Amino acid sequence: MFNKVLIPALGLSAALFAGTSALAQDNNHTEIGSLSCDVSDGTGYVFGSSKELDCTFNPVEEGAEDEHYTGTINRYGIDIGKTQNGVMSWLVLAPTEDYGKGALNGSYGGVSAEATVGVGAGANVLIGGSDETIALQPVSVNAQNGLNLAVGIADLTLENS
Repeated sequence: MFNKVLIPALGLSAALFAGTSALAQDNNHTEIGSLSCDVSDGTGYVFGSSKELDCTFNPVEEGAEDEHYTGTINRYGIDIGKTQNGVMSWLVLAPTEDYGKGALNGSYGGVSAEATVGVGAGANVLIGGSDETIALQPVSVNAQNGLNLAVGIADLTLENS
């Protein structure tokens, strides 16, 4: 039964990943770095979940220092199961290469899909940050361990620490 849901969820994840490239090109966004987050263990409660994030932003600008962010990702929709050892990674896209320290501060929203049986994968396509101009495009699917299925809306908050 779970496999009947796993395959479509992974297909949705792939579609989300492909769709973000179009978003970046349509809005003339440029890559300013990458964001990698360790995700706290969590349990989905049918209609949603909330997990803490510990993130590092690695700018592409030569000589620029990495920035540390903390945050929370909330999911609303179908979210059933338990996960641990999660990691999420995104390319960070902006309308300009000129940005300041803490530019990723703020709230992001978008769509999310993941499926886990032992080891799982997913994608989160998010837009927000500085004046709703920052796009987080999945570099690769997020990885985690556990048993989980989640499809819905994602809400991410980041704060420079």
